[in-house]
Amino acid sequence: MEIKKKMNTYIKVLGPPLLKAIRELEKVAIDLPEVCIMNFVISSEIPPSLASDLGGYSVESRELVSDYFFRGTSVRIPVERCQTIISKSGENLGEYDFRFEWAKKPTAKQVEDLIERIDVALMPLGVMYTITTK
Repeated sequence: MEIKKKMNTYIKVLGPPLLKAIRELEKVAIDLPEVCIMNFVISSEIPPSLASDLGGYSVESRELVSDYFFRGTSVRIPVERCQTIISKSGENLGEYDFRFEWAKKPTAKQVEDLIERIDVALMPLGVMYTITTK
């Protein structure tokens, strides 16, 4: 039996303002139901037990995720998206700052759309970044 690993798009932000860049990437992800995310801020603010066991959401955990996004991005995240926005994989970020985890293998068009959204979101900040999809 072949085990299929999910595809991920990794972002490495090269220079300041790193936190603002992370917040903009989070905003991009909210509107993309085919991805979930992980970044160094989430991994430090949301308890590891919640990040690894998001399938069993409670009212408290939905509120925690909603509060995180409202505080961080000033954007209200739809309740149903609270259940799917944060990665359940437990995979480390490694050398990257942000990860978009695809629910299923993306098409070339989906990856191009994500890149375009990232470009638009990060352009006003003037940050440089690398993007790797594997």
